[in-house]
Amino acid sequence: MPSKILVVEDSYAFRNFLTRNLTQHGCEVHIAETYAQAKVMLEQNSDYLCTVLDYCLPDAQDGEVIDLALKAKQRVIVVTATYRQSARDHFIEQGVLDYIIKDSDAAIHDLLSMITRLEKNGAHHALVVDDSEFIRKSLSQVLSHQYIRTTVACDGNEALEKLAQHPDITFAITDHSMPNLDGLSLVRQIRRKHDRNTLPILGLSGSEDRTLTSQFLKAGANDFLYIPFNQEELNCRIHYILGMIEANETLYRLANQDELTGLWNRRYLFNQAKTLSDSVCVSMIDIDHFKKVNDNYGHDCGDLVIKTIAKILAFHFDDACVARMGGEEFCILYEGDFNQFIATLEKMRLRIEAMTIPYYQNVLQVTISLGATNQIGNLEEKLLIADDYLYEAKQQGRNQLKR
Repeated sequence: MPSKILVVEDSYAFRNFLTRNLTQHGCEVHIAETYAQAKVMLEQNSDYLCTVLDYCLPDAQDGEVIDLALKAKQRVIVVTATYRQSARDHFIEQGVLDYIIKDSDAAIHDLLSMITRLEKNGAHHALVVDDSEFIRKSLSQVLSHQYIRTTVACDGNEALEKLAQHPDITFAITDHSMPNLDGLSLVRQIRRKHDRNTLPILGLSGSEDRTLTSQFLKAGANDFLYIPFNQEELNCRIHYILGMIEANETLYRLANQDELTGLWNRRYLFNQAKTLSDSVCVSMIDIDHFKKVNDNYGHDCGDLVIKTIAKILAFHFDDACVARMGGEEFCILYEGDFNQFIATLEKMRLRIEAMTIPYYQNVLQVTISLGATNQIGNLEEKLLIADDYLYEAKQQGRNQLKR
């Protein structure tokens, strides 16, 4: 579903400019021109991703609409031509996510960047580690206000337990001075299992020791802040860490996933095989007469066929490693009972045989040939055996499984 945004802006030109850009971004935009209209809309809707508010309105000229939205538990981004440092500092401390001055094209870029950040934050899970309940609660509120899930721990030992219990944690924020296991020791312990890219860490401390920054960074932290800190600076550090996580995930996908189908690629398959037992089941799969599809209907149709087959493979083997080896050839690594593996492969083959693929005015039917083995050995040996069985299936008429 598109993100729902409330825009409160009395300027017709800038309101339309905002609406056009937010709509192009994929948002569902609700409009209010006055404080009174905004009040009604906030009473009627509580599911806005965020509210984008002007500071000065005809019936509320001193930021009252910002207080209104904050009291309604809304995420607020202020976009205004009015810059008052005292007001800016006040609203940032109250929980406003950003205070953007509409003085250039950079304003809409900053706004869309913040909205994109909020849209992505639901995928993140933070571990907050501090022996102060007040700090834990304050940080958790800051994070949850930006849709980031949080888990808390009161010292390093509990933090390690929480990490083991919640493998979906994507980054950690830790104080230094804590009982049992301090922040520096915690960072070193975490780095034994997780590198800087897979689990970023932001260190915190209220100490006057100015060497802690370098100590934390050398121990493996990604960033460090002294307490007390500026609320906006904390947000920027968190957003930088989250952006780095997502950039690394993108690079990982580009390196390990097939662009056309979204399946794993050959590189990932061989890396994954190193973590599996020698008894893993292997199947090599090939789309029958695929060259004829490309020759008769074109490569776009060929791509459609490959993507369709890939979806069916992924559906039937959602708990296995399914990879596109190249062209019309696929491979499955499956840890489990070989007879069950064969039964699922056969069920999948029959489903593909029975289905049709519409392509413009044409209706295509395709089949697959399969070779499978569970013989003990390394992946290269298993692939050769499965490939031999696949060749046998092709030679004996295609659309069949050999084992």
